[in-house]
Amino acid sequence: MRPPYLLLPVLLSFGSRAAPVPADTLRPVSPDRLLSYTYANDLFFRTDYYFTQGMTLALVHPALARLPTRHLLPGGPRGSTQYHGLGLRYDGFTPLSIADPAVRVGDRPYAAYLYASFFRVGNRSARYQRLTTALDVGFIGPAAGGKQVQTALHRLTGGEEPRGWDHQIRNAPVLGYCAAYEKQLLAVPGRAELLGTAEASVGTLYTYAGTGVRLRVGQLNPYFANLGGAAPGPHAGLHRWQCYGQAALNGRLVGYDATLQGGLFNRSPYTLAAADVRRAVLRGTWGLALAHDGFSFAAAATWVSPEFAGGRTHRWGQLGLTQSF
Repeated sequence: MRPPYLLLPVLLSFGSRAAPVPADTLRPVSPDRLLSYTYANDLFFRTDYYFTQGMTLALVHPALARLPTRHLLPGGPRGSTQYHGLGLRYDGFTPLSIADPAVRVGDRPYAAYLYASFFRVGNRSARYQRLTTALDVGFIGPAAGGKQVQTALHRLTGGEEPRGWDHQIRNAPVLGYCAAYEKQLLAVPGRAELLGTAEASVGTLYTYAGTGVRLRVGQLNPYFANLGGAAPGPHAGLHRWQCYGQAALNGRLVGYDATLQGGLFNRSPYTLAAADVRRAVLRGTWGLALAHDGFSFAAAATWVSPEFAGGRTHRWGQLGLTQSF
């Protein structure tokens, strides 16, 4: 099987040769093309437990509107500009101590997942609202390579070698559907924006519902003008340089979490009981972003409340790059 990360160059070449995308005069497809990458690790806060490392790679391209998954993803109300994308996501999780080769009863299980996300964004700038829907397909378990990724990184950096991955969540399919709605609540044009969000996910990996707020302050373009990566060159009414701080607070009601409870269709060596999973979880994020024309860089820190009985709060850092082309 071809490694998933090799699909993006294929899609880039596919976009240059593909036939015209399906026409929809009520929901036009944006010509914008973006490639983004994020890397997250709790090493930024000198810890090495719970959520320990994650990566995302995403492509937005008008040619992806030809994928059959578009029929499963609503595009929002009429007048919305459509963005179609494909993403890959990897995340890894460990207990408090990775030096213990035995099962740490009452602690977080070892777990890792890798999945592809087919997503569609319906952005209605005139109404300051956005609907994002996604279909996630992949797997959780040893096939995601969590043991190999963490072991290789620790050997490279001289860190302690993890010894408990043999007890990780077993291989199971990831199939999920999620949706997020964003709406502007308040704004000082070009200087500050307050956004409200609502989201929900149903699937074999995560099932939850949540809501929150997001604040952006600085020299910035309107959030709903595009996906944050307008093509290089001047654009009427938009700053070529952006520099701003942002902060978000979200609350979730958790129905199922496979990284704690294991897959739905098999048994793992060690999982947490449903009664031990915290059903209400808070997450806060704050950071800075710098952008010029079609390139942007963002650095952020995330804090999350305890996710299971006896668990701790946790923090990690994230770096992200986005390039329009």
